[in-house]
Amino acid sequence: MILIRLTIVFILLFVFACNSNKSEEEMDDLWSQAQTRQSIIDRSGTKFNSAIDMDLAMRDAETRLQTGGGLLKGGISISGILNNEQENNTSTSAIAMSVNPFLWRAALETIDFMPLNSADQIGGTIITDWYSTENNQQERCKLNIFITGLKLKTENLKVTSFCQEFKNPLWVNTKTDEDNNIKIENAILNKAKKLKLQSS
Repeated sequence: MILIRLTIVFILLFVFACNSNKSEEEMDDLWSQAQTRQSIIDRSGTKFNSAIDMDLAMRDAETRLQTGGGLLKGGISISGILNNEQENNTSTSAIAMSVNPFLWRAALETIDFMPLNSADQIGGTIITDWYSTENNQQERCKLNIFITGLKLKTENLKVTSFCQEFKNPLWVNTKTDEDNNIKIENAILNKAKKLKLQSS
């Protein structure tokens, strides 16, 4: 009788141990899946395309997940800048972003129809890939946008465009239209001013 009870106890302990190990393995598997770079990026809601620049998307994703909002959502990391009229260069918020956050966000939103090649929010550079309109596939343009300084000023923004025409079988550079560059700069500045007003 005692032997039968011991056998039953042993079987129950063995079954429990197997189930316990199985659930630990399942949890480990789920945890490893949840921590892949792509799942972190997907979970964060970053606007950067990981297929274009995985490192940039990952940096923005980590910032968003750590701060509860991130750089492009007006999260904790730039709230000091958004509310700081003096825009002190030595503040902790300024360290998080070395360029004006309104200009940065306005630039990204203004050119969101163009594919991004790279974007460096610390250095304040945005470089697009070539873009053609549906109506004119024989011309294409790309932009380089440079944002410098923490103040929302015209001199802290510079847009340079490059355009080409397709002359079979080559793409040939065309003359840069400075007026178009100025129009893009004005559009970014106007959007940045609206964003600043909305945040106040």
